Amino acid sequence: MNRRLLLLGGGGHCRSVVDSALSLNIYDEIGIVDFKDSSCLGIPVVGTDDDLPALYSKGWTDAFITLGSIGNTTVRRKLFQLINSIGLMVPAIIDPSAAVAAGTEIGRGVFIGKNAVLNTGASVGDCAIINTGAVVEHDCSVGAFAHVSPGAVLCGEVTVGADAHVGAGAVVRQQLVIGEHALIGAGSVVLREIPAHAKAYGNPCRVVE
Repeated sequence: MNRRLLLLGGGGHCRSVVDSALSLNIYDEIGIVDFKDSSCLGIPVVGTDDDLPALYSKGWTDAFITLGSIGNTTVRRKLFQLINSIGLMVPAIIDPSAAVAAGTEIGRGVFIGKNAVLNTGASVGDCAIINTGAVVEHDCSVGAFAHVSPGAVLCGEVTVGADAHVGAGAVVRQQLVIGEHALIGAGSVVLREIPAHAKAYGNPCRVVE
């Protein structure tokens, strides 16, 4: 069966995913679904969200959400529900340069970017993003739709709740919990647990609201 991949969202995050998807060399065709008629790295726009059922009926097999998010995953969640209801397959896309240990669990729609590291026993929920150069150490758990930004480090046995955001270059000490929907600022050093829905930043990281 030919595999044809739809990328939902044509912005900056899409550029990263396109490059990784092309490197995998497993898709016969890739198209972008967006309301703006502009290509991304030579990949054409083939329709909008409203066209997804028709695209599925025309033989597109897979769909992947390339709309990024910082602190608000509502639209990504709605798109995930939509493509599931249509029947499109939702793959994980793992850049070939990423180091993913045996014994990891990776959900549907997960993106693992260039030079990211997932060590043994780690788990990543549906549609989470492990971005460029991020480190998810042994036995960490990253919830669905969470985002671990470029260069962030989760030391061993960290739990990141669903829909949370860990900013670029942040470091989270081992065995801590980052609550769901929490937002950790870039460069923060997290030495204490962060409650759900909190915004926190700094060294040491403190809740600000």
